[in-house]
Amino acid sequence: MKVNLLALDGVFDTGLATVQDVFSTANELAGMAGADIAPFELRVTGMRKRVHTSQRLRVPVVSAPDAGRPDWIVVPALGEKMPEGLQAALQRRDVAEAAAALRAQAGQGVRIAAACVGTFVLAESGLLDQRQATTTWWLASLFRQRYPAVRLDESRMLVSSGPFVTAGAALSHIDMALLLVRQASPDLAATVAKYLIVDSRPSQSAYVITDHLTHSDPTVQRFERWARGRLADGFSLDEAAVAAGTSKRTLARRMQRVLGKTPLSYFQDLRVERAVHLLKTSDKSLEQIASLVGYAEGVTLRALLRQRLGRGVRELRMVD
Repeated sequence: MKVNLLALDGVFDTGLATVQDVFSTANELAGMAGADIAPFELRVTGMRKRVHTSQRLRVPVVSAPDAGRPDWIVVPALGEKMPEGLQAALQRRDVAEAAAALRAQAGQGVRIAAACVGTFVLAESGLLDQRQATTTWWLASLFRQRYPAVRLDESRMLVSSGPFVTAGAALSHIDMALLLVRQASPDLAATVAKYLIVDSRPSQSAYVITDHLTHSDPTVQRFERWARGRLADGFSLDEAAVAAGTSKRTLARRMQRVLGKTPLSYFQDLRVERAVHLLKTSDKSLEQIASLVGYAEGVTLRALLRQRLGRGVRELRMVD
């Protein structure tokens, strides 16, 4: 497998390094095991002759147009973590050139993977339009505003859609690289994950800091305050809209813009969040916790936790 790692100026140091480490570790372990797997050929490419990471370390690169046709192009994140800086970075000439190069390579059958803020670079190309994708959770609102044609689900860690793979925040670079290794050898990918001590992380939901998202919109923030006081009760959209000081339609529209969810879906998220907190910090039974967050039976809550977080009650319980 030939992989071109596209390093744009200001590339996120951890993202760039972890992708390289996963593939180099895979090559070493395959060699140790005598596995009949061709080595992964990883080449770091750039749109400029001189590329520096966000921490100002120089990155030796091969010019992307001269790098040949790979099997995969991997786009790691830029170092910009907040909306203002990211939007400025996306206006750069090298980003526009990278987006055009990705479109051209995709037209030749090259598959493309992007992680964290790198998903914005891929989305700039238009290749994700009408496709499912994920991105870093705290920039999901900005992603939706810039790329409304993309079917975004930021709760997921990895999304494969045809020839494209997108991954969530920061360390999802590892998950993305392991997915590519898995295509050559599932056993090798599992071994690499064990050597690097990487657990299965199918969802970003457990890592989301909800306050970071809701505080960006006063209406959503008012709805959240109302919802947190009503978790044990039934949901009422009429009452929610009154508490938020707006109409039902406006509340739904604001929730979709900021969180990509309906009011009811977010209400259920808060129930899950509260249940996880109680599982980790109390000795209450699952049935008791279910009652406190508005579910009649513990089995319903158990299934919801597994569905939303990919983990069961035993895994979520605090270990003494």
